[in-house]
Amino acid sequence: MVASVLDGKSCSAAVESSLVPRINDCVSAGIIPHLAVVIVGDDPASHVYVGAKIRACKRLGIKSSHIELPESTSEAELRNIITELNHDTDVHGILVQSPLPQHMDEEALTDLIHPSKDVDGFHPVNLGRLVQSRNDCLIPCTPNGVMRLLEWAGIETNGKTALVIGRSRNVGMPQAILLASRGADATVTIGHSRTADLELQCQQADIVVAAVGRPNMVKKSWIKPGAVVVDVGINRVDDEKSERGYLLVGDVEKSANEVASWITPVPGGVGPMTVAMLMENTVAAAENILQ
Repeated sequence: MVASVLDGKSCSAAVESSLVPRINDCVSAGIIPHLAVVIVGDDPASHVYVGAKIRACKRLGIKSSHIELPESTSEAELRNIITELNHDTDVHGILVQSPLPQHMDEEALTDLIHPSKDVDGFHPVNLGRLVQSRNDCLIPCTPNGVMRLLEWAGIETNGKTALVIGRSRNVGMPQAILLASRGADATVTIGHSRTADLELQCQQADIVVAAVGRPNMVKKSWIKPGAVVVDVGINRVDDEKSERGYLLVGDVEKSANEVASWITPVPGGVGPMTVAMLMENTVAAAENILQ
């Protein structure tokens, strides 16, 4: 068996196409969806991610503001910028690129973003509404992208057993909530560093979502034959033979595609979906102004 590819690039293109008429409706009503992206420091990966988000805005006709700050920026200065963006009625979405420098309290700064502009979906108000299965929240982009990708591929989650490896507030925990929610109806286990016999948990799961940030942690032998594997991880591994000097690998061994029924590529799987969901959240935040 060779797994079918859960192609995030194709699915994200479909999501973007569905946003075009919604954006046009906003523009016709006098509102241009506007995303403000704040990045602090010179982390190369962060700048790559921000670049992808800005290019997506340009493709769709979403206005974007790119605010670059030096690593030496104080937390107070960043707080002032977020507060200004909260009060700017022309801005509908605010994203503060992670990770922030160590001298900043990332969680507190996330909490400072107004929930209606929290297009990352990390604010406690949005996460709380997600737990309540309310539809008036902005959903974290990566787990929402995973759900959209499964739906796009016609993969059934109803009654399936799902294992989410990782319990972060931005991916693992909301992913588990979405998979277990009404409509998805999977039976979900959350695995993490303290889970006893994680390998066995994996081998029993119909759907595995790996989001731990550890290269090749999930082995081919862990995957149940015919399981669906969603690899959220993207890790740099040194490789002298590579032109760039490194390879990008996921949290799951690539050879798992020999036993899985579906699997996401790395890169090109979950990453494009995260950006697409960010665009959708930005449009939704702009649409809320019209209601």
